[in-house]
Amino acid sequence: MTIDQIILFTLFGAVFGMLLWGRFRYDLVAFAALMIGVVLGVVPTKDAFSGFGHPATLVVALVLIVSAGLVRSGAVYLITRTLVDATRGLGGHIALMGGIGGVLSAFMNNVAALALLMPVDIQTARKAGRAPGLSLMPLSFATILGGMATLIGTPPNIIIATIREESLGEPLKMFDFAPVGGITAIAGLAFVALIGWRLIPSKADSTNAADEFASYIAELTVPEDSKHIGKTVAELDEVAEKNDVAILGLIRDGKRLRGLSKTRTLKAADALVIEASPEALDEFRAALSLDFADERREELLRADGAGLNIIEIVVTDASRLNGRTAQAVGMSWRRRAILMGISREGRAIKSQIRQTPLKPGDILLVLLPDGTEADVTDWLGCLPLADRGLSVTQDNKVWVAIGLFAAAVIAASLGWIYLPIALGIVVIGFVLLKIIPIREVYDHIEWPVVVLLGSMIPLGAALETSGGTELIADSLIDLTTGLPAWAILTVLMIVTMTLSDVLNNTATTIVAAPIGIQMAQSLGVNPDPFLMAVAVAASSAFLTPIGHKNNTLILGPGAYSFGDYWRMGLPLEILVVGVSIPAILVFWPL
Repeated sequence: MTIDQIILFTLFGAVFGMLLWGRFRYDLVAFAALMIGVVLGVVPTKDAFSGFGHPATLVVALVLIVSAGLVRSGAVYLITRTLVDATRGLGGHIALMGGIGGVLSAFMNNVAALALLMPVDIQTARKAGRAPGLSLMPLSFATILGGMATLIGTPPNIIIATIREESLGEPLKMFDFAPVGGITAIAGLAFVALIGWRLIPSKADSTNAADEFASYIAELTVPEDSKHIGKTVAELDEVAEKNDVAILGLIRDGKRLRGLSKTRTLKAADALVIEASPEALDEFRAALSLDFADERREELLRADGAGLNIIEIVVTDASRLNGRTAQAVGMSWRRRAILMGISREGRAIKSQIRQTPLKPGDILLVLLPDGTEADVTDWLGCLPLADRGLSVTQDNKVWVAIGLFAAAVIAASLGWIYLPIALGIVVIGFVLLKIIPIREVYDHIEWPVVVLLGSMIPLGAALETSGGTELIADSLIDLTTGLPAWAILTVLMIVTMTLSDVLNNTATTIVAAPIGIQMAQSLGVNPDPFLMAVAVAASSAFLTPIGHKNNTLILGPGAYSFGDYWRMGLPLEILVVGVSIPAILVFWPL
């Protein structure tokens, strides 16, 4: 063993020890290890920051932006309304989402499948009042498992098919992976849905009080072309209940109708009086295609094309709104700002929102053009609440956003365009279509995750360049001498899984596949079982957040620590080995 190999193995051991300890944040630990590696000369200076431009790092960053765009466009609301019920129990929810994720990831890149479903899962967790960390890890594992079933589901399968063509003269076809990968995926999905999610540390169950939104009294207007004209207010109750909204009454011709007005028939320009949190308000509006205010005011607000934003502000004694109404102050025509809702400590509001005299302590929900937040707040003499990431759903662009994302996924899956490029084009499209304001693009990236990946990739490349991975391969061949075929396949899978948890799965496949072929040739048997074992094992990176991009994507949103993954990941990897080895021996005999 060379000095460089000793240093690198020591660095990896120290990194994983520190990450499992959890005393220091994972990005600091990884970056410190990278800097030490550069100083000690095991990582070339010219390659020190190569990981930050690596496709894996770029994919993670781009997927987070694309996910935000799908939320802003209303695509996530569309899926949650169609497929997901927030009242469903956690186990049932995980089984449903895992099944959808597994099927999707078999026919599209599993990173893209997670990009589509992750915001759906987070939204459902919010509505159900539980922490996203309870369901994001099962969803990530499910999308990884589903990708094993087809050629295009995961990069290791594509690499295995290419290496087989180069070594044996014929590539593996689209569904050649299905007998082994499909059975393994089904067994893994069953484990995740029934047992695995129960192993996630209970600390992920903590809810953040900062995520709780104030409840506002607000108004939403029925547009002229609404499909709900002619329905009774009572017919909207099911949608309202599903979106955590209470319909309090109806305003017609500027007058609040008496009672709850449940039997009233809706007409154009009617305004529904509702009570809801800001996100529930926006989701309900998008679900029924309602307007924030009357159409004329909303059209004026959108006229400058700058995009819309939502802020929360508090009325003070010195505010020009104190004792006056939003209409009297001229919020809409002087500052192009619309008062959407009022939160007044449980006190009833019986007049129209715009005609309600405001008091110190009232919290206002205000819709206004992007970039004017500070100016409007100062002009009103109000105090801004902390930014909680409120946004306006661009529900009129939902199918454009879905179509753009679907086209990118199909093009990448068919090999027409490189996945990071496809995702980059989607991001550009979302910005140009004003689905995501350009000033918010970088806000959606989990920068600690980017630093973690960018730091670990050069260290993994240095381990391979120094001969560290070759040393592991030679040791593996020596270790398996004289063992039966099933035992050799088992050892190969375990070592490949271990490498995949440290390196990314693409690098692991490139290293492990030639080892598998060499082992088969030394035994004088068919190399296909060994290639299949590498394909399944390289995709089974469940112990750490750095082995697979999906695990890295959920690290920040799920509020996981580095050591949380192995709790569900270790028994899952054992199950994968136990199921796939017999399947390989049956479907790919030696």
